[in-house]
Amino acid sequence: MRAFLICLLFSALPAWAQAAIVELKMRPGIIASAEYLAGQRNKPAVLLLHGFLQTREFPTVATLARGLHDAGYSVLSPTLSLGIPRRKQSLACEAVHRHSLDDDIAEISLWAGWLKSRGHHSIVLVGHSFGSLQLLAYLEAHPDKTLSAFIGASLIESQVDTPSRPALVTELESQAANKQRTLVTHALSFCKKYTSTPGDLLTYVRWDQSRTLAALKASPVSVLLIMGDQDEMLGRDWIKALKHVQTPMVIVAGANHFMDGEHEFDLVEHTLNHLERIQKAAPR
Repeated sequence: MRAFLICLLFSALPAWAQAAIVELKMRPGIIASAEYLAGQRNKPAVLLLHGFLQTREFPTVATLARGLHDAGYSVLSPTLSLGIPRRKQSLACEAVHRHSLDDDIAEISLWAGWLKSRGHHSIVLVGHSFGSLQLLAYLEAHPDKTLSAFIGASLIESQVDTPSRPALVTELESQAANKQRTLVTHALSFCKKYTSTPGDLLTYVRWDQSRTLAALKASPVSVLLIMGDQDEMLGRDWIKALKHVQTPMVIVAGANHFMDGEHEFDLVEHTLNHLERIQKAAPR
């Protein structure tokens, strides 16, 4: 695996607190980057993922990365390429989307591999919003003894604006089976109009509430969800469904989907508390 380190280490930081921008080749013609904040070697590394179509600079994720690093954790915050070389800006809903959940999972796997190549033998997956869903999908596809926990902030299932998701899935499956590459437009997540190929769109649409709940129940590692009780972006009865399957969860009173304002501190605090519990429970 070839990695390019850009940005020299900050000399004013402690010896363990190194910072760098890492670039990896994801597939032919596509290079993606991540910020790596090196922490104490006796703590697990955190792979931290941004939300739908965003970047690692999104405030919720950037604040969490700083808070975790200040507490001594190594943090790797990638920006998913979404099929765009060295992507640095959020991708508009109105763009033509030529990326799939399978691509996202493959990139997450490469970043996890990079952490392992740096000697990190315990990795905690932490995501925000749709990033939590993408990490959950990765965890389902690539269970690994290196992965020690999953923390999902504002976990959201793949939302579609249609009265019959099964009918949409059947339509997309038929088009994909016929190798149709003609672009289609449907609602996805917070995008009212999301344009993609049938096959690529299908990879996201399949992750409905049932699929997401099943992945949570089958998780090979410990799970914690951090949710806001004022989150208006969640699907109907989503938190109720999470409670029904007994998903370990913290509800932050007054917090919205982005955990902004004073609730940034709640997000960091609950994440750090769970990381400490993980370390205490780890075999010596």
